[in-house]
Amino acid sequence: MSQTPGETTERTTERTAPASDTPPDAERLRRWRMVLGADSADSTGRTLTGQDAAMDGALDALYGGGAGKKPNGRGTGGRSAGLGASAPSVARWLGDIRTYFPSSVVQVMQRDAIDRLGLSALLLEPEMLEAVEPDVHLVGTLLSLDKAMPETTKETARAVVRKVVEDLERRLESRTRATLTGALDRSARISRPRHRDIDWDRTIRANLKNYLTLPAPDAATTAGSTGATGTVVPERLIGYGRSSRSAKKDIVLCVDQSGSMAASVVYASVFGAVLASMRTLSTRLVVFDTAVVDLTDQLDDPVDVLFGTQLGGGTDINRALAYCQSRITRPADTVVVLISDLYEGGIRDEMLKRVAAMKASGVQFVTLLALSDEGAPAYDHEHAAALGALGAPAFACTPDLFPDVMAAAIEKRPLPIPDKEYQP
Repeated sequence: MSQTPGETTERTTERTAPASDTPPDAERLRRWRMVLGADSADSTGRTLTGQDAAMDGALDALYGGGAGKKPNGRGTGGRSAGLGASAPSVARWLGDIRTYFPSSVVQVMQRDAIDRLGLSALLLEPEMLEAVEPDVHLVGTLLSLDKAMPETTKETARAVVRKVVEDLERRLESRTRATLTGALDRSARISRPRHRDIDWDRTIRANLKNYLTLPAPDAATTAGSTGATGTVVPERLIGYGRSSRSAKKDIVLCVDQSGSMAASVVYASVFGAVLASMRTLSTRLVVFDTAVVDLTDQLDDPVDVLFGTQLGGGTDINRALAYCQSRITRPADTVVVLISDLYEGGIRDEMLKRVAAMKASGVQFVTLLALSDEGAPAYDHEHAAALGALGAPAFACTPDLFPDVMAAAIEKRPLPIPDKEYQP
């Protein structure tokens, strides 16, 4: 039967059903619609319903044009959506995002809401704090608001901070203890041990070069012998250090509490509390901006430490290092960890001289540009290069890597500097 060209085209189209009608392509369009926002509805041809529509509404309230800004891909600036400044509407929105998104996404959206929409003031209300998903960044925001926080909110804020701190302690404490205990044991080994203190495994390994082959015994007196034997001559004995209740190492954490270091302050406080709980370490925690505050007496409770900080203000690294230097009594057994982005407001040359003097006295000096998992930090490259030239390289460190950095410093090994993060 003959067919017109038009009929042939139409039936061919039917046989090769357009991709947009197939489930995989429908799902692809749905995803693009969710990514691009409501203004893309006409171009994608998709209308969202049910949970998809609710998720899109929550996203549009934050990232749509009503927020007053035009983030990538969402909103045109002429829309009216937004969270507004109403605590009830924000509380409902917080409940919605916790319903529709996983915790990690909720934390990002909360952070964006605080930054983009200026919702910090609403966090001063207890009802709002009870609705948020606690995380490190929220703790930083609460600490910066501490002085403005009404008494009715402070207990709720402490509960939020404590929840985050306890979660971090559970995640970080066991590995930190195990790593540093091993490093302390190895650093305490001695070369003239008593018999009961000899580490036989390491002693044998260290003396394998002294292996001697002994002559074969007399065959008449050792019937059935397989031949020559040998022995290791232990010219060098390696032993464990004697157990002692005194600290083997002194740790000084010197933490920049300027506003950009909020996450680092949180992690440093938690690690400070963990280190302080180890009997073989003597730990000091010093925080600074243009003033210096010693929080060592509060290390038994990292929440108290955090509320003892004052985020914001200037930076005087030289003054902070001068204080730390004055508290060092055993340089050869001391590790100083400076956690700062190195934007120095004090005397730069004096700061570098202090670092050089501490290193010359035997102090292990570590500079962390950030102690967080936020990615590459902003920092003063010139100061980082100057410290590197003194043999004190500056690099960013994630919380998971921190125990390894401390172990290397305790054992006086090369530091495990992450690739691409240290730029001299």
